[in-house]
Amino acid sequence: MKAVHFGAGNIGRGFIGLILSQAGYEVVFSDVNVALVEHLRQKKAYTVRLANEAQDILHVDNVTAINGNNLDEVAEAVAQADLVTTAVGVNILRHIAAGIAKGLELRMARGAGPLHIIACENAIGGSTQLKAHVYGHLSLEQQEHASRSIAFPDAAVDRIVPLQQNDDPLEVRVEPFYEWVVDESQMIPGTPRIAGIHYVDILEPYIERKLFTVNAGHCVAAYLGSYYGFATIQDAMANGPVAALVRQTMEETGAVLVKRYGFDAEEHAAYIRQILDRFVNPYLTDDVKRVGRSPIRKLSANDRLVRPAMQAFELGLPVKYLTLGMAAALLFVAADDPEAVQLQADLQAIGASGTVTKYTAIGEEHPLHAAIVDQYEQLKKAKT
Repeated sequence: MKAVHFGAGNIGRGFIGLILSQAGYEVVFSDVNVALVEHLRQKKAYTVRLANEAQDILHVDNVTAINGNNLDEVAEAVAQADLVTTAVGVNILRHIAAGIAKGLELRMARGAGPLHIIACENAIGGSTQLKAHVYGHLSLEQQEHASRSIAFPDAAVDRIVPLQQNDDPLEVRVEPFYEWVVDESQMIPGTPRIAGIHYVDILEPYIERKLFTVNAGHCVAAYLGSYYGFATIQDAMANGPVAALVRQTMEETGAVLVKRYGFDAEEHAAYIRQILDRFVNPYLTDDVKRVGRSPIRKLSANDRLVRPAMQAFELGLPVKYLTLGMAAALLFVAADDPEAVQLQADLQAIGASGTVTKYTAIGEEHPLHAAIVDQYEQLKKAKT
């Protein structure tokens, strides 16, 4: 069996590629990093080190790589694949769509078998978004043909993989915990299950549980950590007041999940505690700049802060700490992050109120708008 995975970075190698290799797939990575591609081609293997006391090492072999800029090579790989996955970032999906579409054209011309394409991104409906990008390169007739044998099941993925520098450029350090959930209702009936993947009939509760708990808590830890001058998530979470604010944010999002989806309150409280333990893993060093990166995307209407805050407001639940997290995001400064730079430029040009409306889509008339702006001004004043 052959899997083509787009994105040979740390998440691609340390999470998706690892799981697929352990399930018996030959993994072909597609990436635009020429040096990384060449390393994978030469070694055809790499190691994954778990961030635990034993520092367990997992060996991954039977892998190779192709240059993602070579559309013919990408298309041929997709044409021969038994599975296609991605871990490139949701904003990059449009850039890999042309190669995938070309590969689907080859598959259809050759009468190839069914194929699943799974976008493993921190986004709601990642595979659905990728499908739209891919279908944009196909004619209506080709789309209809593809729909009979190609499926794009959505997924939720969870594993902390920090930025790192290792002597071996292919080695990856990851936390022991992982979760990969796939919507089986969107799959082609009769498809064999892959070991290491959890299949569900309704994915939305799992996507939002992860987005509202792990992603929301993680980014609030980063934004508050940055605000208070901490370099790493571990340092930020070692600070009692910061850790308490992060926990209270996750309790607000948890109340939404319990009310909307009927999660057991005690079980979800245990899930929050598990996530908090992951944030303070002493065997990981996770930079606040990495976790907080792309604040504009993280402040968007359907992402980890605004989405649960709006749902909480509609349900009559508290949002004090979610709006504080958004306010802290507005103060996130990172000179090497274009989104952070743009955010600060907009704050200077159109003010806090205009910036909140521009990026969160929460209008000035909404009560949450005033709460975010007020907390931003308080944080800014306290900082100075």
